[in-house]
Amino acid sequence: MTEIRKICVVGVGYIGLPTCVVLARAGFEVFGADVNEKIVSSLEGGVVPIDEPGLQEEFDAARANLRFGAAPEPADAFYICVSTPLDTTGDEPRAKLDYVFSAARAIGRVLAPGNLVILESSVPPKTTRRVAALLAETSGLDADAFYTAHCPERVIPGQMLRELRENDRLIGCASEEGAALAKSIYDRILTKGSVRVTGDVTAETAKLAENAFRDVNIAYANELAVIAEGLGIDVFEVIELANCHPRVNINTPGIGVGGHCIPVVPWFLCEQFPDDTVLMHAARAVNDRKPGWVADQVAKVIAPPAEICVLGMTYKPDVDDLRDSASVDFAKLMRERGYRVTVCEPNVRAKTVAGFENRTLDEALGTGFVVVSLAHRQFREAKARIAAVPHYDAVGLLRGM
Repeated sequence: MTEIRKICVVGVGYIGLPTCVVLARAGFEVFGADVNEKIVSSLEGGVVPIDEPGLQEEFDAARANLRFGAAPEPADAFYICVSTPLDTTGDEPRAKLDYVFSAARAIGRVLAPGNLVILESSVPPKTTRRVAALLAETSGLDADAFYTAHCPERVIPGQMLRELRENDRLIGCASEEGAALAKSIYDRILTKGSVRVTGDVTAETAKLAENAFRDVNIAYANELAVIAEGLGIDVFEVIELANCHPRVNINTPGIGVGGHCIPVVPWFLCEQFPDDTVLMHAARAVNDRKPGWVADQVAKVIAPPAEICVLGMTYKPDVDDLRDSASVDFAKLMRERGYRVTVCEPNVRAKTVAGFENRTLDEALGTGFVVVSLAHRQFREAKARIAAVPHYDAVGLLRGM
């Protein structure tokens, strides 16, 4: 079995960059490739462009093993860590795999016999096999001259470095030797989690199942919020009491579901099995409707053209990631309904966020009316001050105040 010494990571964004750092800290020579010149320039200059706890410090410690450029270099192993957004031009959303296939073609140009290519991006079932075929076509190598595996990322912003080292890792590979090569990498990275080897399609589906499960659970909580409002009771108390049961664990309802995984990857199963994913379709519909429902509740308290300030614009608490944020959707919807909307997003250091003026918390509390859309640390520490102004709390932050 070939020893893995050099690894090339294609895509050095929210997932790829922490992956580069963890690999480099484990002693691998790492080259990060990205078509975004601004990101490459920043990293080559020693500045991490992502706000992730501990990442800059670990990047600095691993700098001797890290290099970056625009195109993949020859290596023993390659990672594909590019995004897989949704194509929403059809009747239903579908996976947009352009970035994955582009990365595969770029790798194919430098692929050598015995190399391992790991697809980390979340993808529809059987995509790894399509990547393998594309690698063979681009490189001119026989399909059995190299190895492909699907090892899905399973991390969450704010905890990436810890989870990359501690979470169980899946290796989906049709070849025992390819799986062993992949395992040799993760054995050097993991400090706590286990490596679980399975087939490529099984690994792809397991990752999608994880996120679809969470989507369904959140949809159930969001549906309970609607029911509780109709009954005139506190949904957060209902869930707290229900969760006293040892076999019940209901999520906390919110303003919707955002991020790069949960509202996206269930569609990767729905697109292949449209008639057999009734529950997943229903969950997506419930969660997509939630920002509009919250807007309706706010309208019962205050009418346009009143000024409101939305507290929290990222897709989850305590991160700077705005991708597919339900809070952004909510703010845009309120503006469409005639409200004068500003926001307070302390985790994004910019004067505007998603086209809205970004105010400090002090400024936000002087607006006249605030909508709590996320339970950021800064808001948790200021609950009494927030509760003292006219507000609508979509996440239960101010319960008991």
